[in-house]
Amino acid sequence: MQRITYLVLLLMFFSAALVGAEVPEFQGELSSASAVLIDAATGQVLFEKDAHVPMPPASITKVMTMLLVMEALERGEISLQDPMITSQRAKSQGGTQLFLEMGESITVENALIGLAVESANDAAVVVAEHLAGSVEGFVELMNQRSRELGMENTNWVNSTGLPEEGATGNMTTAYDVALMSRELLRHEEITKWSTIPWDTQFLGKVYITNKNLKFLRNYPGADGLKTGWTNEAGYCVSATAVRDGTRMIVATMKSPTPDLRLKDVTSLLNYGFAHYKTRWFHRQEDVLATIPVEKGQEMMVEVRPAEDVALLIEKHEGDDLESILTLPRRVTAPLRSGQVLGKVEILREDQVLKTVDLVAATDVEKANWFELFGRIFRNIFGTLR
Repeated sequence: MQRITYLVLLLMFFSAALVGAEVPEFQGELSSASAVLIDAATGQVLFEKDAHVPMPPASITKVMTMLLVMEALERGEISLQDPMITSQRAKSQGGTQLFLEMGESITVENALIGLAVESANDAAVVVAEHLAGSVEGFVELMNQRSRELGMENTNWVNSTGLPEEGATGNMTTAYDVALMSRELLRHEEITKWSTIPWDTQFLGKVYITNKNLKFLRNYPGADGLKTGWTNEAGYCVSATAVRDGTRMIVATMKSPTPDLRLKDVTSLLNYGFAHYKTRWFHRQEDVLATIPVEKGQEMMVEVRPAEDVALLIEKHEGDDLESILTLPRRVTAPLRSGQVLGKVEILREDQVLKTVDLVAATDVEKANWFELFGRIFRNIFGTLR
C-alpha cells in the first residue's frame, strides 16, 4: 500500500512538472491599442491584441514602400546607384524630409537610407514616382503586393503615411504590418540601413537621426525596423530583434507615448525570446540534392526547398527532430525552375511536424535527337577506350 502511495505521488510530481513546462500566456499590460508578436522564420503568431483592427499606420507605411524598392532591386529593374530626380510634388511633402530640391538627384541607396533612418517623406515620393511613374501608380503596386501577402485589412493611398486632407488615409493592422515587415526582412541588407544611428552630413547637407535609436541602442539584438507617428495614428512601430538565429517581430499601433511604445515592444520581445527558439533545417537557397535527368540537355538537376525549412519550438521541448528527404531516383526532361520534384519532412519520432516541397533549381530543356545520339556515341566511345 505504501509503495502504491509513493508511485501515485511520483506520477503527480511528473504531471505537475509537465504542466509547469508549458509556455504561459503573456501577462504584461500593454498601452498600445493593438499589437502582435510573430516569429519571423515561420510567421507563427505568439501573441495578439486586436491585431486585425484597421488603424492609421503613419510612417510604418514606409515598410511597404521599402519592400517594393527591394523587390525591384532583386528583379534587376533598378540598381542602388541609379539616380532619381526630385519632382515638385516630392519637394512639397511635409513632415520629416531630406529637404530635396526640385530637380535634385538622389540615388536609390541614399533614398533607402533616408526612408529607413530619417523616415523622409520626400524620398518616399521620389522612389514612388521613379518605380511606377506616379504616386498613384505606386499606390496600386502597394495594394497589389499587400493582397499577395495576405494583408486582408490594409488599404494604401500614399507612400508616406501622411494624413490625407479631407479623406481617409492609409489604413492597416498590427498583423498586416508584421506580415509586410517579415517579407522586407527577407532582404537581409535592409538592416544595414535600419541600424544607422545618424549622419551629420547626409547628402553633404542634412543631419539625419534614426527615429528608432533608443530601441536599437538598448535592446540586445535589435536591428530595425520602422517607427511612425501622427496625431491621428499615435505612436506606432514595427520592431525586430534577433538572438541566436531566432528573429522576432513586434508591431504595435496607437501607443500614447514613445516610451510606452518601447515598453510594449520590450515586454513582448522578452516574452518571445524567453520561451521560444527557431530551429533551422534548410534555407531556401540550399542545394539539398542533385537528381539525374533523362533526355535532358543537362544530365543533372539541383534540388532546393521551395521555402525556408524551420520550426519554432518551445524552449522546454527536446530537440529530437530530424529532416527526411523524399525524391525520385531520376526525372525526365523537360523541367521548369520551381517544379515540384519531392518533399522534405521534419519529424519528431514518427510525427510529421512540417512538410515543404522540394523543387528544381533551374530549367532543364529536353535534348534533341542529335544531342541524344551524340551522348550515346560518346558513351560507346568511352567504353571502347
